[in-house]
Amino acid sequence: MGQEMPQRRPAVHKVRLEPVGVEMEVEEGETVLDAAFRQGVTLPHGCKEGQCSACKCILNEGDVEMLKYSTFALSDPEKESGQVLLCRTLVYSDVEVELLNYDEDLLSRSIAVKAFNGKLASVEPLTHDIVRIAIDLDEPMKFRAGQFADLTLHGAEITRSYSMGNPPSEPDRLEFIIKRYPGGAFSTAIGEAKIGDPITVKGPYGSCFRREQRDGPMILVGSGSGMAPLLSILLDQAASGETRPVRFFYGARTTQDLFALDVFADLEARMPDFKFIPALSHVEADSEWNGETGFIHDVLRRHLLDMENIEEADAYSCGPPPMIDAALPILQMADIDPARMYSDKFTPASQA
Repeated sequence: MGQEMPQRRPAVHKVRLEPVGVEMEVEEGETVLDAAFRQGVTLPHGCKEGQCSACKCILNEGDVEMLKYSTFALSDPEKESGQVLLCRTLVYSDVEVELLNYDEDLLSRSIAVKAFNGKLASVEPLTHDIVRIAIDLDEPMKFRAGQFADLTLHGAEITRSYSMGNPPSEPDRLEFIIKRYPGGAFSTAIGEAKIGDPITVKGPYGSCFRREQRDGPMILVGSGSGMAPLLSILLDQAASGETRPVRFFYGARTTQDLFALDVFADLEARMPDFKFIPALSHVEADSEWNGETGFIHDVLRRHLLDMENIEEADAYSCGPPPMIDAALPILQMADIDPARMYSDKFTPASQA
């Protein structure tokens, strides 16, 4: 019998990240962003699919190729000027890139991305179109409050990204809040899944996570399933013992779209300076609702006018893109530092 030929390992190149001076290894056939995840280097990122531009940077030198991407994320003039998307970039030599957005502190405190085996533990309806699922992992997953993971439901072989809705202090059982969309492949499959079905969880991803030891206010703005990362951040903040003011603005259509109100009532009683501020955009004529009404960005605008030290705030916005796009200018006009504004956008295409 002939000897089996050893498999050829892919070539490995060095990528240097400037201006921070961080170096990492990237295998041929692996994107720069995936290599960063594998080695625990937190680079700016969002969709991981060449759609959002969060990982855009400048190629200083080296031989690269880019996989298919959206020209919305990287225009032709930007590409011609030497800009690339790290989530789409393959390297064929040693490379140097200049980061356009980065947090040097985060680069030094990153968590490597890993795949974890898990099983579906529970499915709980929260509203007519939102459910909370729990996944028991074979081993705990370290993450930061507000981060997300890729879930792969075996059998259906569907992968979607969702934010953890529980705090990092509960690393063995992860909770996710999922919005059901008509015809949504993942949410439909979850509805048909059985308790105990295997699910792979890969993560953590995301830079929209709780910043610690800050004195200014914490502003949380969300709607729909954007509740999940904000709830994780809020629960982590409550357990930290920090005393900064916290305001959670949550937009819904009607009272039937609100949930976890008992959790917020408990946190308002326990935390030194926390208020949950829901707003309804479609109040029923016979409703006894006496809270805020209108779109959440308008409610946000009114409340920010009365807040002290708002220029020192950290602001987290999570939910549908139109809500984020409406909230960000309000936060900017309140003189919040753009470097302290963090957001995760959830779209039906990637979340259903």
